[in-house]
Amino acid sequence: MPKLSEKDMRTVLIAAALGLIAHTARASASLPPPIQALEQQGYEILSRFDAPAGMTGYAALYLGRPQTLYLTPDGRQAIAGAMTDANGERWNQAGVDLQFSDAMWAQLRGSAWIADGRADAPRTIYVFTDPNCPYCKQFWRDARPWVRAGKVQLRHIPLGILQADSRSKAAAMLADADPAAALARHESGEDVQPLLRPPATVDAKLDANHRLMERLGAFSTPAIFYRDANGELKKTQGAPSAASLEKVLGPR
Repeated sequence: MPKLSEKDMRTVLIAAALGLIAHTARASASLPPPIQALEQQGYEILSRFDAPAGMTGYAALYLGRPQTLYLTPDGRQAIAGAMTDANGERWNQAGVDLQFSDAMWAQLRGSAWIADGRADAPRTIYVFTDPNCPYCKQFWRDARPWVRAGKVQLRHIPLGILQADSRSKAAAMLADADPAAALARHESGEDVQPLLRPPATVDAKLDANHRLMERLGAFSTPAIFYRDANGELKKTQGAPSAASLEKVLGPR
């Protein structure tokens, strides 16, 4: 297959972006008007589910926080907030939480990440990481017993936010012929050399990673996402303390 020039690659990316915009517009147009109106106010619709009394529920994000929306049976009004029963309990809270968790986990899975550990490890953890973040390195070191034992696969989502060369270092790892080896060398103390002119595809991945981090309400690194025993998505920011490592990584 012939190698595309940078100009041609940018053309491909622009076409892909326009296609994504068109797809998003079609998806938005398929939503009921009240839900579309909330989208225009900044709500990001994640998934749809059946709700009591003929209503339709939507799991959404607003300013990085999970929100639940309910569409009335006639499709003319939408209500934002929790639904409670006659006892004052939130309706199907566990099911609603799982809707959010599944949708956000799918977005993490679709990001540009670097694998660290066995693919068949029983536990997967996503970590937004900056190459210049000392706490990211600390978490990488702390997680070695779990990773080496095959119990955990860390999926590092690189981005550049801390220092002027953070982005070019993140680009170098993503563009490396063996990103996992590049990440391991860097975290072990061999500082990665910045890639000053990364391919357009790598730039696009870094931009998408940054947007996803903000969308999930994370603002510092490492931002760690994992699922608990009930499948609910959990988030912690900063390197976990020694006492809380098993909560994040599972039994040692």
